[in-house]
Amino acid sequence: MIDLHNHIIPNMDDGSKTLEMSLKMLRCAADQGITDVVNTVHFQTARLDGITFEYKLVKSKIEELQNELDKEEIPIKLHMGAEVFYLPNLMELKDNPLLTFDHGKYMLVEFPVDQVPNGCQDMFFKLKLAGVTPIIAHPERIKPIQKDLSIVRRFIRGGCVIQIDAGSLTGSLGSSSERAALEIVQQGCCHIIGSDAHDDNRRNFLLAEALEIAKEIMGKKAEDMVTVNPQNILLGEPIETHVETPVSQPKTIFQKVRRRILF
Repeated sequence: MIDLHNHIIPNMDDGSKTLEMSLKMLRCAADQGITDVVNTVHFQTARLDGITFEYKLVKSKIEELQNELDKEEIPIKLHMGAEVFYLPNLMELKDNPLLTFDHGKYMLVEFPVDQVPNGCQDMFFKLKLAGVTPIIAHPERIKPIQKDLSIVRRFIRGGCVIQIDAGSLTGSLGSSSERAALEIVQQGCCHIIGSDAHDDNRRNFLLAEALEIAKEIMGKKAEDMVTVNPQNILLGEPIETHVETPVSQPKTIFQKVRRRILF
């Protein structure tokens, strides 16, 4: 499996706090069958907490952590990426090599938790014309989208890729995110499941558990969301972004969720 969204570099953002925590998290990832991990450092401005987020700095931190993984014989390959907080000037940022995945074809974009920014679809259209496909990070956690999931379909029609957090599917990020995530998967509107791992506790790598839940809804096809699709993104290759046919009988998994929420 390939994890396309996490915060694994120690002391870089709100993710891992120590090298020991990072190694513990990555052992957990390897035990689940994850072979490739793309660190997606939070990016909102050029400076955050006194750190200048330059490509060379993040690259050096990735290389240091990779060396530690190799010494500990943890069989994971690290890659560079970023989780870019939505800004009105995304077009000005698209050429920064830190802010897109390896081949510059995809950008992971995060919204404020309480809004879908005005004009974002026009901005995403401009990015697409410039050759960069937006990946919408965890839309199931955005309050307006939880109330109106048709927004997700509109993003897909505009050529965006949808990434859901593993913790949303497992319920560890709250019942509202869980309901929305399950519905997005059931409607055939999810392309990527990412761990969004931040620590070695509640927000660890939960990719294997989330995949099993997705497979209960849509069968073996769910595996593409942690294998084929993230691999194509790393290679800069296109992935299918049309809305899949909704799964008609996800009753078992939704009944389990209702029982967990109610009781």
